[in-house]
Amino acid sequence: MNYEQDIRIDETALDVEWLGQPMLMIKYARHAADCRMNLDLAKERVDYVKAELDKSIREKPSSFKIEKLTESAIQNIILTQEKYMDAEEKLIHARYELDIANAAVRALDARKDALENLVRLHGQQYFAGPRIPRDLQSEAEKRRKQERANLAVGSMRRKPIVT
Repeated sequence: MNYEQDIRIDETALDVEWLGQPMLMIKYARHAADCRMNLDLAKERVDYVKAELDKSIREKPSSFKIEKLTESAIQNIILTQEKYMDAEEKLIHARYELDIANAAVRALDARKDALENLVRLHGQQYFAGPRIPRDLQSEAEKRRKQERANLAVGSMRRKPIVT
């Protein structure tokens, strides 16, 4: 999946872009659902590993070098176990993937809005060229006159007032 590529719009082919929009949306919605499932499975795995370690610690506290078996001691030992840390890391990665997938779905929704607005602008002939050719010479002369007027006003402001 290439999020950045898929959200781009070719404004010269709006009809083609519209035809592809529903397929892109379902593709990324399914991907987000898969990511949600992976996150849920990763959470389940963390819970399973935690329960398994809790049971092992309670059965043989001496193998974990625990002198006094308390709830906080058990929880602290669980947090330091490699198996638990691996499961937590997978959970973090699954959460990240879900966040990215959800952002892609939101971006595709924004893409839909952009397509709607581009079609609206196209219908209003926003992209059409000018109907009456501009007289560049007269526009340039207007601009020069305005610049001279601005300079004159600026120079008047700089003269000291004599009383």
